[in-house]
Amino acid sequence: MKGTLVLTWFLMVCLSKVTVQSQYYSQSLPYDTKAVKVTHLHFFLHETLGGKSPTAVEVAQANISSLPFGTLYAIDDILKIGPEDNSEVIGNAQGLALMVGGNTTTGVMYVDFGFTKGKFKGSSISLFSRNPITETEREVAVVGGRGKFRMAKGFALLKTYFLNATTVIVDFNVTVIHADPILET
Repeated sequence: MKGTLVLTWFLMVCLSKVTVQSQYYSQSLPYDTKAVKVTHLHFFLHETLGGKSPTAVEVAQANISSLPFGTLYAIDDILKIGPEDNSEVIGNAQGLALMVGGNTTTGVMYVDFGFTKGKFKGSSISLFSRNPITETEREVAVVGGRGKFRMAKGFALLKTYFLNATTVIVDFNVTVIHADPILET
């Protein structure tokens, strides 16, 4: 009986210390509108389907139907300044695209656009959005970034520039709101 009382007293003391030690401190800082920057980007995504060097390949498909619904693609597309084949390469777009529309015209894409040349070399923006691929013009969401695009958000307006059985060229006009690394402390 005496041992039970001692154990109970000991547990109560320990539990009271846990409550005190689990408190934390946080401080809200005022929002500084000068610490953000808006950047406009314009480039072309070049995708090759099939052939010797495809940039988009099917990695999985649901075996419940012959439709593309549920088909997963891995992509490593090329980003260029212009739509021409000989345009300067400025980076690549790597990620996944999943066909989700029952009518097979809608995809969900997660793609990281990494820049390898110019003033954004080493930086990237991330898109994660629904992409109605058969629409000539569409909008997708910018949900993040790294490097000069740290804490990015924004949108990209896409316009299909060229499309055939083996080649897709998409015109990207991107508006990115991001932290300005020069102003960060």
